[in-house]
Formats: sequence, C-alpha cells, structure tokens
Amino acid sequence: MNIHLSLAPLVSLIAGILILAVPRLLNYIVAIYLIVIGLIGLFGSGNLKL
Repeated sequence: MNIHLSLAPLVSLIAGILILAVPRLLNYIVAIYLIVIGLIGLFGSGNLKL
C-alpha cells in the first residue's frame, strides 16, 4: 500500500487550522505560503516527492 502525500494540500490544511485558531496569523501564513510556492515555481521541485 503506497501513501502519496502532496505538499500543497497539506500546507493548506495546516494554514487553515492555524487561521481558525489565531486569525491574526492570516497575513503571515498567506505571505509565507506565497513565498514558498513562488520559490518552488522558480527553482522547480526537482525530485521532491513527499
């Protein structure tokens, strides 16, 4: 049995839970998420398989 875990849905789930718990974190979470997605887009994920 293989379990394939994608990075984007996992990050989105964690961000959503944190936003519900502490709404003030919304700006930071969105900024960090966008930076990470941008870096992955620029440099490619290579052989990153989680």
